[in-house]
Amino acid sequence: MDHFVYRDGRLCAEDISLAHIAEETETPFYCYSQATIERHYRVFADAFADADATVCYAVKANSNIAVISVLAHLGAGADVVSGGELKRALTADIPASRIVFSGIGKTGEELAAALDAGILQINVESEPELELLGQVATDRGVRAPVAIRVNPDIDALTHDKISTGKAENKFGIEWTRAHRVYSRARTMPGIDIVGIAVHIGSQVTDLEPFREAFVRARDLIVLLRADGLAIRHLDLGGGLGIPYGDEPVPSPDEYAAMVKSVIGNLDCHLILEPGRVITGNAGVLVTSVLYVKEGATRGFVVVDAAMNDLMRPALYGAFHDIVTVMEPAAKTEHQEVDVVGPVCETGDTFAANRLLPPLGPGDLLAIRTAGAYGAVMSSVYNTRPLVPEVLVRGSDFAVVRKRLSADDMLSREVVPNWLKTR
Repeated sequence: MDHFVYRDGRLCAEDISLAHIAEETETPFYCYSQATIERHYRVFADAFADADATVCYAVKANSNIAVISVLAHLGAGADVVSGGELKRALTADIPASRIVFSGIGKTGEELAAALDAGILQINVESEPELELLGQVATDRGVRAPVAIRVNPDIDALTHDKISTGKAENKFGIEWTRAHRVYSRARTMPGIDIVGIAVHIGSQVTDLEPFREAFVRARDLIVLLRADGLAIRHLDLGGGLGIPYGDEPVPSPDEYAAMVKSVIGNLDCHLILEPGRVITGNAGVLVTSVLYVKEGATRGFVVVDAAMNDLMRPALYGAFHDIVTVMEPAAKTEHQEVDVVGPVCETGDTFAANRLLPPLGPGDLLAIRTAGAYGAVMSSVYNTRPLVPEVLVRGSDFAVVRKRLSADDMLSREVVPNWLKTR
């Protein structure tokens, strides 16, 4: 459920018309519903209310500080994958004690920042990273709280580009080698082994791959404890999928029931890293029609948003529902069109052969389920400015990221003296 509904013929975010926001901010822009973010977080957190668990929002899904702040007010933690995301989470008032640092390429500076902040846990993904972290921690006179990310070699049955738990993926340490790595880690003076981490991918819509991965993590915990290691944390990652169309997906309650059936009485503190499931359906990308073009074999609706604003269709071939901001009249005849952007790439296509009512220049469209992996993955390709992000609460809205201008972008570039002619 989300809070984007038609009222009096206009698509609204909660209690405010998207057309009104478009008049104030111009298009394209992202719009997020605070009520939807709050509802989705509560549904997920409530599913684990009877467990010893910390819900750490995956900041990479949507890293706007206002969005993180909404979740901070609800008591969420944060899963970060860079020093920049760590700074965002702390700026948004996520307590350091509820922050987990994941990612395979952490620098020494990032590890130092995490230790200085006093975060809950660092998920180590390789032996070289473990050695570096041990040195950084020793230099600071502290012990780093570490969970080793185990690669369980499980196919998440998702898109290849967002699958992270197979042996050929770059993430984690092979589960068959994990025991040896833990044995090494326990001898390192700067390392405090606190747990195990596992994450098999994103947009996972079948619970069985989760189950298989969690069984392997459970069995490894039993083995490590038998060797005298006090494994206290089990980080199950994120990845629970959401509907982009009519496809069925497991609910947070169903996911939680599966987790509890596998983990049983391990007596571990669970760490959960939902991202897309919290913010995905809480956002839309609003765009204006520029032209309607009749091609040789199909019709094109050219809009002012582009692949640099929302990369998922070009990058993954991802589906997003697209609706008109003005509700079409009953029995309006729809026609098949391609919805495309102005970037000079054929891949700059949001939808092909999509049924939409007749459209003309200035009409507004909303690309739905764009609250995760939308604005965070945007770029300035073609010197197109990053678009605004808007947060709505009831009948109020605020621009929570301003639109860049071409001058803003050019001001950061320098022509060297030897190329200046005047």
